[in-house]
Amino acid sequence: MSQATLHATTTRQHGSRGSRRLRGAGSIPGVVYGPGVSPVPVAVDAKAFRAAVSGDQGLNSLIHLDADGTTYTVLAREIQRHPTRGTVAHIDFQVVDPNQPVVAEVALHMIGDAVEVRHADWEVDQQLFSLMVKARPADIPVFVNVDISELKPGHSIRIGDLALPAGVSVAGDPAAVCVTSFQGRAAKTAAPGAPTA
Repeated sequence: MSQATLHATTTRQHGSRGSRRLRGAGSIPGVVYGPGVSPVPVAVDAKAFRAAVSGDQGLNSLIHLDADGTTYTVLAREIQRHPTRGTVAHIDFQVVDPNQPVVAEVALHMIGDAVEVRHADWEVDQQLFSLMVKARPADIPVFVNVDISELKPGHSIRIGDLALPAGVSVAGDPAAVCVTSFQGRAAKTAAPGAPTA
């Protein structure tokens, strides 16, 4: 897993006025926190931050944060954005131990062809598009596949049914439904004997 280095300053001004000045100058205010670490207010260059999280791992990228000579291994968490412009307004940097598991959100990608569902004129509905997992930072997957090839009419795929990479476990409810099937219009008007829910 690649690790980016991001430089930060710890001398930023506090309060909304100081934060506005920082953003106007191309910086993002933030805070470093974690077990055994007192919260440290920081500011990072906006372009440098975007570069640090521009890889496949996105916001799950492991970052070496150099805060005026003190280095923290962090993940970017609690990203606050401007309500209209969508730009990053504040970042919480969580200090992590590379050898200890953390909770992270990853995307769910639906793959395969639900042949039986399609032939019955039913439809597939993806209900979850992301998944909370627990893994060491280096083991956090970019995404998790949901294979719908064996999905049958009236059945669902739950979080607990997913094949996760080694070292990765589910952090949420394993009974939560991520993909289900439902009767399409053609199935509802089909002759008696067609699959029903």
